[in-house]
This record gives sequence, structure tokens and C-alpha cells, in this order.
Amino acid sequence: MKRALGQSGLMIEPFVLGGNVFGWTADEATSFAVLDAFMAEGFNAIDTADVYSRWVPGNDSESEKIIGRWMAARGNRDKIVVCTKVGSDMGQGRRDLRASWIVKEVEASLTRLQTDVIDLYQTHWPDPQTPEEETLGAYDTLIKAGKVRAIGTSNYDAGLLTHALDLSASRGLPRYQTLQNEYNLYTRDAFEGVVQDICVSQGLGAITYYGLASGFLTGKYRSAADFGQSVRGEGMARYLTPRGLSILAAMDGVAERTCASHAEIALAWIIAQPGIAGPIASATSVGQVQSLARGARLQLSAQDLAALSAAG
Repeated sequence: MKRALGQSGLMIEPFVLGGNVFGWTADEATSFAVLDAFMAEGFNAIDTADVYSRWVPGNDSESEKIIGRWMAARGNRDKIVVCTKVGSDMGQGRRDLRASWIVKEVEASLTRLQTDVIDLYQTHWPDPQTPEEETLGAYDTLIKAGKVRAIGTSNYDAGLLTHALDLSASRGLPRYQTLQNEYNLYTRDAFEGVVQDICVSQGLGAITYYGLASGFLTGKYRSAADFGQSVRGEGMARYLTPRGLSILAAMDGVAERTCASHAEIALAWIIAQPGIAGPIASATSVGQVQSLARGARLQLSAQDLAALSAAG
């Protein structure tokens, strides 16, 4: 069943495909296959950012370019909810939400995505050097020009989010309709509590990232000996704690009862939480997309949800 991205009028299926791997751990042909499989499963929202994946030597915003070429090749732009982000350091030496930067950078994203409008344009990171009112004013300009349909934010705490929503209400500026913070069974403090309460009470849709905790919640990393399984393996050490192992044990029990994979269970748990529009998860194979799709449709019992929550 589709869920609303706040009060924007945009509706998505409750699983957002992460574009961070396109041009990085997934080459263009693989990315096209992943995107095709995602659409074939009936999903419609793709998340990327201008900065993906500039950390790879020689890459220059490859993710947006690949998504743009894919939509052009398939002729399916009208079926996709395109979500991208602005504000990361693109070589200017700072996180940047100045109006001058936003109105310039949106043109670059539109060109790379080969589209006239971005469905959801998101603040990527807070920029303490730029007043929030200036940032929202830039978004107002873009929405009125028809270049952006709705706006969201990412990595905002309760104070920043409240301030932005208050400004929108008092100054007649566009309102953030979504929040993209880290959230998974292991890492919960950036969303649960006050931030989640704001999303629920104010009608924001949360499209959370790192739903699989960078792969730890797939269950394939049980000891340091498993780190060599992927390029992200070394980063698993921070999750390999007594608490992390307790979460995996709870997931083992749910997997035994449901015959679902750990990745599917991790997504299903997020989707069941209040305020969630859909978790973001990336994939580098068709099989992974199909598994994530099963997770988005998996209905966990109250008992299983409680067991998973208690373990974390």
C-alpha cells in the first residue's frame, strides 16, 4: 500500500531504492538491471544525491547521471518519484545551503537527471553558516519556478527540524515534507524519540537511510573473519558488539519463524514503525532487489516486532 511523503501529494511504495552505489559498487549495466528489477517489483521511489559517488576517483556525480540515462532509455520518468539532495561539499570546501548555491546546483542535478523537475529535493546536511530562512527561501524560488515539487531534509535533529517547521509556518515558506535520518535496528537515536514524535504529529514522512546498517543486519557478519566479504566489511567492527550480536540472535529467531532473510526482516521492522514512509536500501544485484521487495511486503507479528525492538 502506498504511503504519503508528508503533505506533498507524492505517494510511494514503502521501499526507496538507494542510488549511492550507482557508479561505485554497481557499474552502469548493473545499475540499469537493478533499476529495472526495482520497477518490475512495483516500486517507484529512487533516492540519490548530487555528491554520489564523488568519493570514487574519477567519478563526478555518477549516480544522478546513471539514473538520468536509465530514465531516458526506458521512457519512464512519469512513473518515478525522483528524490535527490543538495548541500554536500561538491568541491567548494563546505556543506553549503546558501541560496546562491542551491539555485545553481539544482540546474546541475536537473541536467544530470535529464528531467525538468525534481519530485523531492532534500537538504543533505545542516549548514550552520547559512540561516534556515535563506535556504527555505531558495526552495520557495525553485518550487514557484516548477523545478521542484516538494522539499525534505536530512540529518536534522529535533531542534533544527522544529526551527525549520516554525519558520515555514510563520513566514509562509515551503515546508519540509520528509525527513531522512539514519535508522535501523541497531542505530535508533537519530530518529526514535522526539524526532519521530515530530514526524508523526506534524505529518512528515520519514525515508530513513542505512536500513541494513551498511550490511550488518543481513546477518553475514558474525565475526572479524567475515569482514572480507565486501568493500564495506571493515566498517562492521562498530556493530560487532554484544548488543549487535543480541540483535542478530533475535533476527535469527524471527527468520526461523518466518523463513524470511535477515535483510527482509530488517526492512519490515522499520516499515512497521510510526512515521515511516519507507526505508532506503541499496542493491547491487537483481536478487538483492527481489529480497528487499519481499521485505517491504513482509508483515511481522506483534510478538516478532517486540522481540526485535527489545533486542536493540
